[in-house]
Amino acid sequence: MNKHLLKTLTMGGVLVLFISCNRKQTPRPYGYFRVDLPSISYRMLDTLGFPYRFEISSHANVAIKKPKQVDEKYWIDINYPDLNATIYCSYKSIHGNFNSLSEDSRKIVYKHTVRADAIQEKVYENPSRKVYGILYELKGNTASPVQFVLTDSTRHFFRGALYFNNVPNKDSIAPMLDFVRKDIIKLMESFEWKP
Repeated sequence: MNKHLLKTLTMGGVLVLFISCNRKQTPRPYGYFRVDLPSISYRMLDTLGFPYRFEISSHANVAIKKPKQVDEKYWIDINYPDLNATIYCSYKSIHGNFNSLSEDSRKIVYKHTVRADAIQEKVYENPSRKVYGILYELKGNTASPVQFVLTDSTRHFFRGALYFNNVPNKDSIAPMLDFVRKDIIKLMESFEWKP
């Protein structure tokens, strides 16, 4: 073999090793599956015999809960099968127990302080419909990132809590959480008590 060719190949090999060894390695971030969210559209949920109605996403379905106790009548679950999420909704009639219902709901929300980085409360009022409420947004890896209550303060008390059916990870559920949060806000804005 030609001495010149051998020398060139050796120098080329050393040069390749030298260049490849100086390249900085960049760690790749952990990735999540892409979720294609559907377009937003709503329909009125007006179940006969229930004391309330509101608009829900056309991508959600409603399961009426079979009451286990007398005061669990009118409870529903709003399911998002494509997002693996459910809003668990309960209804209670107020019979001089408004303060205890409000305090119980608040305690349920603040039980999540163990995992929540922060809890934001947003007050909602619609005096023309006699609907008043609070939207709780729980930041961090909490089991329930959004909860809310709606009431007229005298007869009706409605509560909802969003849960995803997987291990809480705020980064992986962020797009789906944003989608359902908008639906919850729409629910609150369209909510009304039936006579």
